[in-house]
Amino acid sequence: RTSLVFVKRMMAVAVSTITYLRGIFPEDAYRSRYLEGEHVWTPIAHKFRDILLMGCFEALEKQYVSRLQPVIIISKEHLFFLVLQCITESYQFKFRYTEKGPEIDILRNRSMEMQVTLEDTKRASVLLIRKLFLLMQNLDALPSNVYMTMKLYYYDDITPADYQPPGFKEGECDNLWFEGIPVHFRVGEVQTAFHNLRVRVSADQGRVEKLQNGNHLREAKQVPERISPEKEVTRVEDDLPSEDGKSVCSYISENVKLTMGAYTDDFL
Repeated sequence: RTSLVFVKRMMAVAVSTITYLRGIFPEDAYRSRYLEGEHVWTPIAHKFRDILLMGCFEALEKQYVSRLQPVIIISKEHLFFLVLQCITESYQFKFRYTEKGPEIDILRNRSMEMQVTLEDTKRASVLLIRKLFLLMQNLDALPSNVYMTMKLYYYDDITPADYQPPGFKEGECDNLWFEGIPVHFRVGEVQTAFHNLRVRVSADQGRVEKLQNGNHLREAKQVPERISPEKEVTRVEDDLPSEDGKSVCSYISENVKLTMGAYTDDFL
């Protein structure tokens, strides 16, 4: 039970960190909190919290969800005034569960056992949040014509065919494509006694070209800053993940449409 609560908290903090540092919601929509000494932000807006608590958390409790994917979508006018929607940034939270119920040891590389202590989990969690801070601060600012949605992928062999968590509906998994060339980053991994959480980030290459000029992140600031159009971009080490696509997915039933610096009526 403690493991599940910790993973829920880490997922909520990580998603909140992304939305804050990428400027998705206005700054006064957040409140300041601390996680193991790290300064983090959580949204005050009730609908965003409800989607996480009622939808994502339910699927996590049932051990159905394999991946949570917040997606930032850009709308562009195309030929004959058609509006095209494509992904400009994508974040992946991957989940694994143990098969034997309550157990303490986690198998690594099929042959090596590793004892996961609470202190190990806390250290990994702090490192994950710090890496998110670094990456978010070193991405170019988003344009104003974006909105965010979230997509869930399930483990097909155990998830009922008609299952949809609260706030989600059945989604088309391949009706959006990346704007430009996607660049992938491995952010980090957190292991508990019963759960495993991995975070991956994909962004349009045009937004991260300066980050790829070197192999090292700059030092993190104690209190991360929100991205602004004038912010200088430095470099980040990229690492391509291997993907294991799932055939079943859900979208949020209502798009959380946003403009930079203001809510829409749908969000409130």
